[in-house]
Amino acid sequence: MELNERSLSILEAIIEGHIASGEPIGSRTIAKQGKLKLSPATVRNVMSDLEEMGYIVSPHTSAGRVPTDKGYRFYVDSMLQVRDLSSEERQWIDTHCNATGLQTEQLLKRAGHILSRMSRYTGIVLAPRFSSTTFRHIEFLPLSQGRLLVIFVSQSGVVQNKIIEMEGDLPERHELEQVTNYLNHSFSGMTIEAVRGQILTQMREEKALYDKMLARALALSSEVFVGEVEDDLFVEGLANMLDQPEFSDSNSMRRLVKAFEQKRNLIQLLDKTQSAQGVQIYIGSQSQYQDFEGCSLITANYTNGKQTLGSLGVIGPSRMAYSQVVPVVDYTARLLSRILHKELE
Repeated sequence: MELNERSLSILEAIIEGHIASGEPIGSRTIAKQGKLKLSPATVRNVMSDLEEMGYIVSPHTSAGRVPTDKGYRFYVDSMLQVRDLSSEERQWIDTHCNATGLQTEQLLKRAGHILSRMSRYTGIVLAPRFSSTTFRHIEFLPLSQGRLLVIFVSQSGVVQNKIIEMEGDLPERHELEQVTNYLNHSFSGMTIEAVRGQILTQMREEKALYDKMLARALALSSEVFVGEVEDDLFVEGLANMLDQPEFSDSNSMRRLVKAFEQKRNLIQLLDKTQSAQGVQIYIGSQSQYQDFEGCSLITANYTNGKQTLGSLGVIGPSRMAYSQVVPVVDYTARLLSRILHKELE
C-alpha cells in the first residue's frame, strides 16, 4: 500500500516528534499541530494503517506510537532533509582537526572526539587497515628476555607497534641495523599485501638459504607482516549513549557496554562500509548484531586522495537527529581526507 500525502505527513510528525522527545506520540498531539488540520479520530485511523504497514508500533506502556526500523528507514530514504553546517560549526571542526604537530593516531582520535561532541552521541573511527597500508619505515628495538619491539610506520603516518618473541639469542645491534636497512630499502612504497607476497617468494628462493643477513631479515619481517595485526578502533563518547533514555535500564546498559567492548563487531561493521561511496545510514536490525538493537550508525569513508584508508561515524539511538548528524559525519570525513592527502604531498 502506497502512502498518500496525509499518511506521509502523519508519519513524519510521529518520527520527528519521537526524535525530539523520546516519547510515544499520540493522535491528540498530532491533531494539535495546526498545519495538519486533522481531528484526533482521523489521525488515529491513519496511525492504525501505518501500524498495519509496519512503519510504527504501539508500546505496551502508552497509547501513543513510536517508529519502527522500517519507519526510520523510509524516513531517511524518502523524507529526510539534511541541514547545512553553520560557518561557526565548520570553523570549530577545522580548528580542532588542523592543530599543528598531530600524529595520525592523534588526528583520528580527535576526529572521533569531534563526532561525539558535535552529535552528542558516540564517535567511532577505524584506523587504516594494516593489510592495505603502504610501507614506509620499520625499526627494531631489542627488549629483555628474547623479545623485539617492532615499530612500523605507514606512508600515511600511522604507527604500529608489535612485540615479537625470538628463539635463541637476540640479533646483535649491527645485524638489526642491516636488517632494518634492507627492509626499508626493499619494501618502501609497497602495500603490506605486496610485502607479504614478496617475503613468501624470497623465503622460497635458494639465496635465502645461503645469505645469513637475508635469512634473518625475512624471518623477522615474516613475524611482522605475515601474522595478523589487530586493527585500531577509536571510540569516543560512550557515556553519551548511556545518557539516552533507551539505554537507562541496567540490562540495556550492560548490553551496550558489552557491544562496545567487543570491538571486532564494530570493526566488521565499519569495514563493510568501505566499499560504499558517500554517507551511509544503518538502522537498528540492519547492523546484523543484536547487541546494537535500537541503535543507528551513520558512516563515511576517509581517503588519502587515491584510496580509501578507513571509515568513521556516529552511533546513536535509532531516534537520533539524522538531519544534524549526517552533515557532521560527511564534513569530518572530507576534512580528514584533505588533511591526510596534504600530508602526503
